[in-house]
Amino acid sequence: MHIHTTLSPCTELGEMTPRAIVRAAIDKGLDMIAICDHNSSRNSAATIRAAQSSSLAVIPGIEITSSEEVHVLGLFPSVNQAQLAQEEVYARIAGVNDEQAIGYQVVVDEFDMVEDLDKTLLIGATTLNIYRVVDLIHGLGGLAVASHVDRTGFGVFSQLGFIPDDLKFDALEISKHIDCSEAKKKFGQCSDYTLVSSSDAHYVSDIGAAYTEAEMEYASFKELRLAFQGIEGRRIIGPCRPI
Repeated sequence: MHIHTTLSPCTELGEMTPRAIVRAAIDKGLDMIAICDHNSSRNSAATIRAAQSSSLAVIPGIEITSSEEVHVLGLFPSVNQAQLAQEEVYARIAGVNDEQAIGYQVVVDEFDMVEDLDKTLLIGATTLNIYRVVDLIHGLGGLAVASHVDRTGFGVFSQLGFIPDDLKFDALEISKHIDCSEAKKKFGQCSDYTLVSSSDAHYVSDIGAAYTEAEMEYASFKELRLAFQGIEGRRIIGPCRPI
C-alpha cells in the first residue's frame, strides 16, 4: 500500500513504471497496491489503467510531507479525489525541482511512455501542518496513514515525539525493518492504532518486501476502510514480511 513510481525523484530512473510495478506486484502474489508518490498522484491513473486486464486492485494515493516533515499517506477512493488532494498540495510547495541535483520526476502513461517531466519540487515539505494534511485527506474521503513511523526521519515519532490525541490517523505504517511486537514495545502508541506494513518500494525488487494481510470480501478501497475500522467482519490481520 505504499509504492513509488518514476514520478518520485528518489527512484531508479526508468525502473518504477506502471507496467513494471503491476508485473512485480502480481508476481509477488499481491491483491492490492497503492501508488503513493511524494506530494503527487500524477502516475496513479496510469498504473490503474496498466492493471485493468489483471486481478490487481490499485488505489490512487499520495505521500504528503507536512511542514513538520512528517510523511503521511493519503489513500483515496478515486483518482479524482487524489487529484484534488494533489492540487492543494502543489499550491503549498515552494521551489522548482533541480533535475541534476535531485533527479527526474517522470510522468508516464499506462504503456510506460513518457508524457511529462514534473518541475514541482516534490521531494520538499509543504506548508501544510500535520493537522491540515490529515484534514485534507479526510475531507476528500480518504484514509490517512502515518508513514513508516519507526524510521528516524520523516516519521511521526521522530519528528513530533508522539501522536497528539486529536490527530486522527486511520492507521500507522511500520517498515520492513520492524515487526508488530517490536513497534509496540518501542512506540507505546502503536498499540492504540491499526498497524499496517508496506514496502515503501523505490525499486522493483522492493515490491512485496513488506505487506499487510487483511480479511476483506474483495480487494477495494471500500473494503480496506472497513478492515481499518475492524467492522462488518473485515479486519487487518497484521503486518507481514516474507520469511
